[in-house]
Amino acid sequence: MDAGKFALLLLAGVGAGLTGAVAGLASLVSYPALLAAGLPPVSANMTNTVAMLGSTAGAAAGSQPELRGQARRLLPLCLITTVGGACGGLVLLVSSPDSFTLVVPWLIGGASVVLMAGPRLRRMAEHHEHRGIGPLTGIAAFLIGVYGGYFGAAAGVLMLALLTTVWSQALARTNAAKNVATGTANLIAAPVFAFTGKVFWPAAIAVCAGSVAGSWLGSVLVRYLPATPLRIAIGLGGLALAAVLAWQAYSG
Repeated sequence: MDAGKFALLLLAGVGAGLTGAVAGLASLVSYPALLAAGLPPVSANMTNTVAMLGSTAGAAAGSQPELRGQARRLLPLCLITTVGGACGGLVLLVSSPDSFTLVVPWLIGGASVVLMAGPRLRRMAEHHEHRGIGPLTGIAAFLIGVYGGYFGAAAGVLMLALLTTVWSQALARTNAAKNVATGTANLIAAPVFAFTGKVFWPAAIAVCAGSVAGSWLGSVLVRYLPATPLRIAIGLGGLALAAVLAWQAYSG
């Protein structure tokens, strides 16, 4: 890889970390950048999964005030998403991604609509699961972890939609929890991918390094952004990504 491509992927990593920490759409930036750098789709997906560990680290470092006091319910959530991510990574290794990519746009689009309707849905379910992880939330988090380990684009939107619906707290705190929970979905998948030989390490290092800085910055910025416009912007971004992925999946 030449210096120009490395620099562009480093910049893409900054953008991915920033959008991931704020909106849960890191792969909207990083995955197309890896494809543009010449990586085949499966290699780009695995490389992206490894690189996004940097985004998780940066987001966690930048979100310490928001994460304070959330350990009791965040720990079981992370355990669930870690197991789900391991299952998703296994599915990717043993199957073709073609059939799943047909479903991905619908998952992302639905999650985006749920996210925008989050406060209303939370009022409808306000007697459920405000203090911990109940069975339905656990199942949903596991499935999001599977999705994150398998493909991952907009897994943060899915998780934010879930947590916004079942947890009553400031969006910045929920967003910080989302960053950690979706990041742990890659804790097993990423090391497994690293040993498949399909991870392109120069690209992974570039995107990872950029994402650490971008996600830290995004975690700081989200404290000062108004909750309702941010939630709507994230939802609209998710719908846009769903439309792009649908076009790619069904036009072929």
